[in-house]
Amino acid sequence: MVVNLYSKVDCPLCEKAKAVLQELQKEYDFQINEIDVYSDDALLEKYQLMIPVVEIDGEEIDYGMIQKEILRKRLLRELNS
Repeated sequence: MVVNLYSKVDCPLCEKAKAVLQELQKEYDFQINEIDVYSDDALLEKYQLMIPVVEIDGEEIDYGMIQKEILRKRLLRELNS
């Protein structure tokens, strides 16, 4: 499974979100695909005020202050289906 993390350079919240995802990788088998919103104008327009954004299977799971428990619940649901 691949988890997309929409972020940007020099973003403290993005670094925290990545750390949360890396912690969850110790419990669950998934890859982190980090995407810089400044690499695509459409992504920048869509996410610039929301970043970081965590997306699993095309669904935005959480954004801004990423909460570990929200991600854990969604990962469990995805892995058990």
